[in-house]
Amino acid sequence: MKLDLVSGVLRRALDEGAPIVVEGLGTFLRTAEGYEFQAEPRPRVFVAYVHEDLAMVRRFCEALAARGCLPWIDKDQLLPGQNWPRAIERAIETCDAFVACLSPRSIVKRGQFQSELRYALDCARQMPLDQDYLIPVRLEKCTVPRQIAARVQYIDLFPDWDRGVKRIARAVRRCAQARPLIELV
Repeated sequence: MKLDLVSGVLRRALDEGAPIVVEGLGTFLRTAEGYEFQAEPRPRVFVAYVHEDLAMVRRFCEALAARGCLPWIDKDQLLPGQNWPRAIERAIETCDAFVACLSPRSIVKRGQFQSELRYALDCARQMPLDQDYLIPVRLEKCTVPRQIAARVQYIDLFPDWDRGVKRIARAVRRCAQARPLIELV
């Protein structure tokens, strides 16, 4: 069976001292007592944006990382040959928080950003009503889409960038605390 083959490869790698990293979730290690899973302590943040805002989004991701978050953007995480639509869906499904970077460009452009935002809204519908997940962030002055503004508080990264990033990082940590722990059996 293929599962036995994969299990055998993983066990041999662990027995040889190689850690096995599960992207965004944590690391399996060999210990004196057997095997141990160390969960990724940093909250995982999916960052949705349009290509035209990439420079500002990279700066934002660096600021989040400096505040202890683990941002996920497609340009840095997707590998050549990877099934990118499924990888993006998985990243949205498993993140602690979804940050939608809003700008005059992103709110009017058709394409991947809108698709990611709609998928995140679908994921949010499956969560408990009191659980935070979607964090709309205005990179610059623009109109927040009605469907979002009616339900979720947004935050501005202008005129005070540092204050905005600090508040977003705090909101992301709050999202991560509300997520249920994954039990490994």
